[in-house]
Amino acid sequence: MSKNRRTKKISKDEQSEIDSIIDHQLGEHKESFHNGSISNILRQIHIDVKCKSENQKKLVNSIKDKEVTICDGLAGCGKTFLSCAEALRLLKNNFPLYKKIVIVKSVTTLKDEELGFLKGDLNTKLEPVMYSFTGNFKKLIGKDLYDKLKINNLLEEMPIAYLRGVTLSDCIVIIDEAQNISIENMRTIMTRIGENTKYVILGDNKQIDIKNKRNSSLERIMSKFENYDDFGIVRLGKEDIVRHRLIAVIDEVFDSIEKENIENQIKK
Repeated sequence: MSKNRRTKKISKDEQSEIDSIIDHQLGEHKESFHNGSISNILRQIHIDVKCKSENQKKLVNSIKDKEVTICDGLAGCGKTFLSCAEALRLLKNNFPLYKKIVIVKSVTTLKDEELGFLKGDLNTKLEPVMYSFTGNFKKLIGKDLYDKLKINNLLEEMPIAYLRGVTLSDCIVIIDEAQNISIENMRTIMTRIGENTKYVILGDNKQIDIKNKRNSSLERIMSKFENYDDFGIVRLGKEDIVRHRLIAVIDEVFDSIEKENIENQIKK
């Protein structure tokens, strides 16, 4: 009697179940097959960024040493650039303790500059909003490597609206434009922190665009958390501006205009 057996044909449901088991076994490392191994991608990251002021050093050291860093800095102080650079260093040197960088940003537009309805999928809609991040990452590591990080889920964009119910574990989270995040939404964001996660919260208290300025969260959380050991509080001022020498002058002039407007309102 022949011992050969006819091979049984696998049904679609059985094949789907097998694929599901394989996907589960691969787990979070499945993405490494998309574009070469993750270790090879991380080895390509080379960050050569030097701080240009003492306060910038405080920001970088706080990101290294503290679980949560909250920074208020004027435009042009390099807070987002330095935070992106340090996040890349941490990802490269500590993977898989940190498995990805998550970027979060308020989608509040400038006053009287509503964009209206944006067409496209979520990534398309987020592209202009996240440009302050994407521009810095591409400047630091180039477009090709930036694309590899995104394809392999080492870099993710997260809208604030999708954060409720989410636990952010094993990652570095950078939250920008915190001055335009309400205190209620900031509570939601900060309580998403999970194990092995760093938070970097950035903003500029002079550029508040939400309608109710009193509901802006940045200054309030800085003052409330400054005495807790796991929180680093950093302020960047005019002396830390590195983008262009004229920004300090421009900022000073607009400060005087704002002061005049307040005085005129009082007189009325």
